[in-house]
Amino acid sequence: MYILLLKLFLFHLGKFPEVFMKKSGATLHPVQSLKEENLLQDFTNLLLFQKLCPRGSENLVRKSWHPCVPEEGGHVIEIQDLFYPNLETQKEPQLVIIEGAAGIGKSTLARQVRRAWEEGQLYRDCFQHVFFFSCRELAQYKQLSLAELIEQGQEVPTAPISQILSHPEKLLFILDGIDEPAWVLAEQNSELCLHWSQAQPVHTLLGSLLGKSILPEASFLLTARTTPLQKLIPSLEQPCWVKVLGFTEFERKNYFYKYFAKERDAITAFRLVESYPVLLTLCEVPWVCWLVCICLKRQLEQRRDLSLTSQTTTALCLKYLSLTIPGQHLGTHLRALCSMAAEGICQRRTLFSESDLCKQGLSKDAIDTFLKVGVLQYQPSSLSYSFAHLCLQEFFTAMSYILEDSEERYGNKDNERILETLIEHYGKQSLFEAPTVRFLFGLLSKKGWKEMKKFFYCNFSRKTKLKLLWHILAKTQPHQPPCLGLLHCLYENQEVELLTHVLHDLQGTIVPGTNEKAHTVFQTNTNHLVIQTDMDLMVVTFCIRFCCHVKSLQLNIERQQGHELTATRMVLFRQTPITDASWKIFFCILEFTINLEELDLSGNPLSYSAVHSLCMALEHPSCQLKTLWLVDCGLTSTHCSLLALLVSPHSSLTELDLQLNDLGDYGVKLLCAGLKNHVWNLCILRLDLSSLSDQVITELRTLESENPKLHISSAWKPRSTKWMDKEEVGDIPTSFKKQRQQSGDKPMESLRTKINFWGPTGPVATEVVDRERNMYRVQLPMAGSYHCRSTGLHFVVTRTVMIEIEFCVWSQYLEKTPFQQSLMVAGPLFDIKAEQGAVTAVYLPHFVSLQEKTVDISLFRVAHFQEHGMVLETPARVEQHYAVLENPSFSPMGILLRLIPAVGHFIPINSITLIYYHLYLEDVTFHLYLIPNDCTIRKAIDDEEMKFQFLRINKPPPVDALYVGSRYIVSGSKKVEIIPKELELCYRSPGESQLFSEICVGHIGSGIKLQLRDKKNMNLIWEALLKPGDIRPALPRIASAPTAAPSLLHFMDQHREQLVARVTSVDPLLDKLHGLVLSEDSYEAVRAETTNQDKMRKLFSLSRSWSQACKDQFYQALKETHPHLVMDLFEKSGGVSLGS
Repeated sequence: MYILLLKLFLFHLGKFPEVFMKKSGATLHPVQSLKEENLLQDFTNLLLFQKLCPRGSENLVRKSWHPCVPEEGGHVIEIQDLFYPNLETQKEPQLVIIEGAAGIGKSTLARQVRRAWEEGQLYRDCFQHVFFFSCRELAQYKQLSLAELIEQGQEVPTAPISQILSHPEKLLFILDGIDEPAWVLAEQNSELCLHWSQAQPVHTLLGSLLGKSILPEASFLLTARTTPLQKLIPSLEQPCWVKVLGFTEFERKNYFYKYFAKERDAITAFRLVESYPVLLTLCEVPWVCWLVCICLKRQLEQRRDLSLTSQTTTALCLKYLSLTIPGQHLGTHLRALCSMAAEGICQRRTLFSESDLCKQGLSKDAIDTFLKVGVLQYQPSSLSYSFAHLCLQEFFTAMSYILEDSEERYGNKDNERILETLIEHYGKQSLFEAPTVRFLFGLLSKKGWKEMKKFFYCNFSRKTKLKLLWHILAKTQPHQPPCLGLLHCLYENQEVELLTHVLHDLQGTIVPGTNEKAHTVFQTNTNHLVIQTDMDLMVVTFCIRFCCHVKSLQLNIERQQGHELTATRMVLFRQTPITDASWKIFFCILEFTINLEELDLSGNPLSYSAVHSLCMALEHPSCQLKTLWLVDCGLTSTHCSLLALLVSPHSSLTELDLQLNDLGDYGVKLLCAGLKNHVWNLCILRLDLSSLSDQVITELRTLESENPKLHISSAWKPRSTKWMDKEEVGDIPTSFKKQRQQSGDKPMESLRTKINFWGPTGPVATEVVDRERNMYRVQLPMAGSYHCRSTGLHFVVTRTVMIEIEFCVWSQYLEKTPFQQSLMVAGPLFDIKAEQGAVTAVYLPHFVSLQEKTVDISLFRVAHFQEHGMVLETPARVEQHYAVLENPSFSPMGILLRLIPAVGHFIPINSITLIYYHLYLEDVTFHLYLIPNDCTIRKAIDDEEMKFQFLRINKPPPVDALYVGSRYIVSGSKKVEIIPKELELCYRSPGESQLFSEICVGHIGSGIKLQLRDKKNMNLIWEALLKPGDIRPALPRIASAPTAAPSLLHFMDQHREQLVARVTSVDPLLDKLHGLVLSEDSYEAVRAETTNQDKMRKLFSLSRSWSQACKDQFYQALKETHPHLVMDLFEKSGGVSLGS
């Protein structure tokens, strides 16, 4: 299971970035060489999914249900790799099949591949000639010769036919919509195709080509809906399968900005869509996104208030009709259009002549109107008309079937005829995948029927037509579990009666019943359903609400979680990443699923936003969930303020599993606080106990003893459910101390710049191995999560492990890689070494700003530099400051961003300013740098400035994101000499000279204010006040006192001045001290002060009478509310103070 991200340009195709894969040789092998000209901005990100080619024809029948865990593999490639050797067979595929649902963008993709080749941007090294064919247009021809076919596939003849055919291995045939005509492309006898000038039936000619009877060396790119192609093409062999899954979340927004001419309209329209999670999910399908944009555009043109709350595609189409088609055409002419659409579907025709339209009774004025509003389109190449989209034709076809004048006495025969037509066109197995069938379900809902009657006069009842749905269900799904396609049909209908009747158990089978109805029979206890899109997830979750026997839902199972689900269970497999938008719609629907009792989300990374959506769903009165598994979901102490809501009196939960998450002491304390303060229903709480402190374990013991019904256990580490003894808890740190004592073969140097890690037991010091190579070593003493503030690295480990970290220089590696222009360095490069399997996740820092959501996170890659070249890996997830790799393998590694060439210089990044002053010069001189927030560059500058006795002054960085390549003007508040006065924000490798401005002040006096303004608009982007107190003479190094020294100051006393100045959120700190250290009167006295500084001064005045324990409470509260401040002060003090 892997994802392809395709850079598909809507108007012109720009440069595809390079991917460099490991090869058997020692050289780096670029997949495709592409020009750098014609770099254009208009592109669309389509999500593609490639699987390994099926082994045998029986696998070509697509199934969504599985009796066990489905096993599918694949590999990550880009669009330019489609014809690259298969990793299994090492053979170049000659046949690539791009499949996908209706309206997903397959045809647009196929046309743009051809255009990219014409412009020299794709496959130029592979193919000399590329021919594009629309199969719906080819179906208009009865016979063609090979020469005539090739002529049809070229916009302009490029060479004589004999020359073209002289190198068949250099030919690519693109057949768009291969499943649309009623063809059976059986392999033909080669003797029937002896000469390229011989005319023959089109399907015979194509069958010979695909069957390799003629031009066996040629390559083919086919597009088709998700159908069993084996019946259509019996000679199909070992294709490369690629499924189009629609728009990414980012590209849905991007589409709106391209569709609307005015940015203001795009912003307004997308905000409306974004406020309705269901509507945003529907926009995953490009043609539906187009439909939504048209509806909103019509409302803007008609000066209406924007309103669009459609829950289904059918409802959107009806809304489109009401906003698009003038009133005078809503009757007869619209009915005629429906009739023509149905006739076309029946005859597999999508192109209509003017006489075809006239035969249906459409006048010239009506045709012009339908062309003007965009329902119809004129095709000049074939002098014919078509619907704006095939899905639109199928929508009108569905209305035609309903509008047919059917008396009840002929109802069954009429239904049988309609069903036979549908099966003939779509096939029995793919019937519920067909848009026409889904539209039938939607139109025959109460809401759909009501809206449709606004357009047409109907002399029959809805009840009469509902028999058609029951007839379809009874005849097409006997003795089979409901397929994913059927769930989509039921979602379009949304009628409680129909859904409840069909889905009283989702694992049941539909069997014929009396009165044309169908009913389900329970079949198995567990079934597995593969879903690939947000739309699938929304549909399945919606339908589960009506499955009264489904008590347990499991999303993605990657390992045995140590528990058994005995209730009737549904297991969903999501083959693509689950975004926050996916979780939002999932939990939004889940809160109304009253039958669900068990939910297992183990193994799925959950962001803060996702956990918030989960908690809101579980607090809903309709939610009756009893058991929740969140094992290995990447949860931290940050999530625990939300997780505490799960044990509140409003929650129905009786069992909660939070194992294999890095909650830490603080997170568990928050859970304990929730359990202490309320009467709760929770009986079983599973946590990782091995990483908790003695104090927290004691607190948990007390909590369990006070509440006999509560059982707190750890089934993972340790495996027994008993509490660990104190000796067991302390065992890991003790052994770690012994190991450190025994490993002293050579003395280790302390760092000039502290690179300490912060973990479950507090700070962990890092030691210098080789200062020249910037190599460090850290021993992480126990399982847990460790973060280094100065480097940005974050490790999640399962046991004690030694990790070596070396700062590397990108230029040493990327210089060996051709086509660097398609990749942008987005973070530091580290060479990390660790025991395999000990690190379950590594968070690699990046400096790309994601706050404005203008950067597509799917463009992030982790570069591994290995013996045979560079390998690009897609991270498991991308967060604001990190890209996360799970179960990583280590090598020199760092974050790269795939560049869209036209916008390469418009990537927002997080930057920092570095200010240095000379230690001994009488006249004050500053050096000012503006660089990306990269610790390796900062370290290189620190070392370089230190050589010339310059020291750094810490000042806040720019708040807003800046752009690579932008220029900024440096200025001062008094007369100073600045050379140069302009700084460019650019990335330079740590080994290169960095740009800076030298600022000569002379005497600093009372202080000087420095500012940076962007050169283009002169907006202020950064300023800092440099005071005389910032410049101090160097102090001699004083050896640290031992931690047991009686005269050692407590942390809060040692850093009193800094704490008064830098604690910015005093009230949360006071809340944590209230009742523990501060009485009610003291609490109110501190809060009465007006400024944060005055509040802190008041707090320190009260602390004179505090005991050591009270000061420790203050330190713990400060760590929880201001962790970065505590870490910074700790590092600056050399890690010596009581309480720390």
